Amino acid sequence: MEFEQLTADLAKRLTDGSFVRATFSQPRSKEEGLLRIKAKPIELKGELHIQFEEQFERVLKHHNISADGLELFLTNVLMRFRQVQAEFTNEVIQVQLTKKFKISWKSSAVASSKVPDLSHNRKKNHLLEEGTPYPFLIRLGVQTADGLIKKQKHDKFRQINRFIEFIDDALEHLPKDRPVRILDFGSGKSYLTFALYHYLRIEKGLDIRVTGLDLKKEVIEDCREIAKDLGYDQLEFLVGDINEYEGESAVDMVVTLHACDTATDMALARAVRWGASVILSVPCCQHELFNQLRAPELDVMLQHGLVKERFAALATDSLRAELLTLAGYETQLLEFIDMAHTPKNILIRAYRTDKPVSPAVAERYKAFRRLLHARPFLERELKLESLRED
Repeated sequence: MEFEQLTADLAKRLTDGSFVRATFSQPRSKEEGLLRIKAKPIELKGELHIQFEEQFERVLKHHNISADGLELFLTNVLMRFRQVQAEFTNEVIQVQLTKKFKISWKSSAVASSKVPDLSHNRKKNHLLEEGTPYPFLIRLGVQTADGLIKKQKHDKFRQINRFIEFIDDALEHLPKDRPVRILDFGSGKSYLTFALYHYLRIEKGLDIRVTGLDLKKEVIEDCREIAKDLGYDQLEFLVGDINEYEGESAVDMVVTLHACDTATDMALARAVRWGASVILSVPCCQHELFNQLRAPELDVMLQHGLVKERFAALATDSLRAELLTLAGYETQLLEFIDMAHTPKNILIRAYRTDKPVSPAVAERYKAFRRLLHARPFLERELKLESLRED
């Protein structure tokens, strides 16, 4: 098969109604930092498109391509990767492209038929369906008994679904041969803690044990009662502080949502020490770097209190992501739907890889830290070998 024929055939297959999903992997060049591309069918304004999600080290980029432009776009994608796996309703296709673009094509039937559900895309890819009653959402006051979303809870329902998308993406990084240990620091009213438990335990059937930790005794007591009423026997809630929690020696997933200032860093450092495979963190107020900033080169920005506050928040999360990378994680900063209707809607997602990190990453981090004249709390907590001063 020639390259042009591969492109044409694949473009045709992706738009004939049988396409479910595809992954383009093994990039030919590492210079642009592109790790992989995932593709799936979506419906936009009544027309079929193929959505391509470009996954970089810390950034996701999306392209929605119509059938008319698909072959040209696929040509560009296939020029950048050596492997393709595409799943259709009754078939899985694997394609290998050599250095000189010689093509190996393998096809195998799948045991169970899968049907693309474009209706999910019209509902913004919700993994929890509107109109379907979920006991935990009814108990938490998000849904009525017949599954309708209450008038004032549509934003909360969207947030819960967005969070579950992140959980779903993390499935491949969790252990399959033993119980999964999950900790949620600063769980609060625990909408997302209950959502996490429901999705992994009820929907996916995983053997999990989840602990939610918060300082507010009354909130924890309410959450305990709800968990008991729902029969969530592997979900517990404890009163406690992130920095004082000593109940574990190893954890698979750490979640921290809107922990204030360095409480986020405490949770991140604890997650790294435990060797957590997955970290999901949505930071809240960030004062540490704001108070440390001494950067004359940035005075054009930092002379304005509002701009300084926002810059400090963005710089803090950037430093956190870089530190997690240096600690052996594949880290991204992603957009999340915020809880409190504030601009603080960045989610830090980190997957443990333990891959060697280039010394250039440490130098890049140190150069940025020197520019800011700052020494982040998380750096001091992690005590990374690569950041030891000469």
